[in-house]
Amino acid sequence: MISIQNMTKVYGMGEAEVRALDGVSLDIAKGEWVAITGPSGSGKSTLMHIIGCLDSPTSGEYWLNGVEVSGMDDVQLASVRNREIGFVFQSFNLLSRVDALQQVILPLQYQRGERRLPRGERSKRARAMLEMVGLGDRTHHRPTELSGGQQQRVAIARALAQQPSILLADEPTGNLDSRSGAEVMDILHRLHSEQGLTVVMVTHDPKVASQAQRVIYFQDGLIVQLPQQQGVA
Repeated sequence: MISIQNMTKVYGMGEAEVRALDGVSLDIAKGEWVAITGPSGSGKSTLMHIIGCLDSPTSGEYWLNGVEVSGMDDVQLASVRNREIGFVFQSFNLLSRVDALQQVILPLQYQRGERRLPRGERSKRARAMLEMVGLGDRTHHRPTELSGGQQQRVAIARALAQQPSILLADEPTGNLDSRSGAEVMDILHRLHSEQGLTVVMVTHDPKVASQAQRVIYFQDGLIVQLPQQQGVA
């Protein structure tokens, strides 16, 4: 599913260089739920961006579903991203004047070729995704009419609309209270256990990370052994 070999990512900061990733290698199996954690600036978000085809490594290889994507140009990366990846962000990234149903329909409108659905089918799938996350009765509510937890559930429905092979969740509970955060994590659990979706989640919260099958701890651009004091199993 995901195979990363000896990956580096170097950013130029004036005359200095910052190695956000420093020779990282890891494999994530199809259907696995992995949490990536570590302090700020450790490289976890950089890795997430590369896995999500939002950025390219400076060196090393990245293989996704048997295809090497690390050498692709921006157009090719966008094609892979739209076909394979669903994103959930901490800040929801919803359009303020658009209701929940249209939020979920929107990415379907940009599908091309065999993946493009007729208008009626797009609406049908969007409704099904909202039902899946428990918002079947909120289809015509705008973000201002929804709680933070409900907004994040709309974002999850939107991420699932194109039926991605991987869900990338970047601090999915970071802006939520404990109850709403638990509801979002329950949805991720169901998607993983019932549908076999591959979930890669970045979080700074050890309790959230502990719900994944495997925890990968980053520090200074490297994967390191998980500190015992974190209390993550």
